[in-house]
Amino acid sequence: MKLKINFRKIAVLFFVLLTKLTFAQDRVVSGIVSDENGVPLPGVSILVKGTQNGSQTDFDGKYSIKAEANAVLVFSFIGMQTKEVQARDKNVNVKMSAGSTQLQEIVVTALGLKREKKSLGYATQEINGDQLTKINTGNVSNNISGKIAGVEIRRNNNIGGSTNVVIRGTTSLTGNNQALWVVDGIVLNNDNTNSADQKSGGNVGGYDYGNAASDINPDDIETMNVLKGAAATALYGSRASNGVIIVTLKKGSKTKGGLGFDFSSGVNVGVVERKLYQNIKTNMGEVMAIFTVQLI
Repeated sequence: MKLKINFRKIAVLFFVLLTKLTFAQDRVVSGIVSDENGVPLPGVSILVKGTQNGSQTDFDGKYSIKAEANAVLVFSFIGMQTKEVQARDKNVNVKMSAGSTQLQEIVVTALGLKREKKSLGYATQEINGDQLTKINTGNVSNNISGKIAGVEIRRNNNIGGSTNVVIRGTTSLTGNNQALWVVDGIVLNNDNTNSADQKSGGNVGGYDYGNAASDINPDDIETMNVLKGAAATALYGSRASNGVIIVTLKKGSKTKGGLGFDFSSGVNVGVVERKLYQNIKTNMGEVMAIFTVQLI
């Protein structure tokens, strides 16, 4: 049996396949990328999935990229959800929606206003309410100890005693150095109002009854934002010269499947270390003699 080979047909077939392959590689896909409101987004990154072929939108949100008909285009932008679209047509317009990560950079500033953290011209630091209840001491001022940079916590040792919150060190030798607390827009004075006997632990009225910030329930706090410096606290005036702590409380939310509730508790135990107390009788004559020698 003899096999006849038509070289002309093979050449034509090879040329057609090569043309289709070249056409597929040189296929250009273009379009406009916009947000949910139809506003063009400049700087959106477009990448052909599985390759290193990429492009970027211009100021008007327009783009163009070489891609095959079965290729998948990946659109990514800061603050937006990454979107994948198959390049079936040569004209592909894409609308991107806001991502959940966008709200993570939003902080609450003065008077409850929300701003992007990167747009602020002053120092600020925010912590979530969950960080305040991991080790619950019963006083929210004690709970923020070691969690915020530049904030010094000066606490009393007795149960329910006052706690001084000082931001960026002491600024006044005789005046008040306490930070101003603002709870859902309401200014809370956290000054230490103890009397002289209370401060010194005198026999008459010497018990420290604490200050106002200890009345805030840490379990009710959603976020806490600390404003540092004069530029951050200028809106609250001279009261905020020592910094401001803005507290946002939790709001009611709808639950699925009936009634929902949260329960939390904490127990603190204090033990007196008796070994630290001196129990050896000392001859006062020897002490005075040593003191006199040191003075000479």
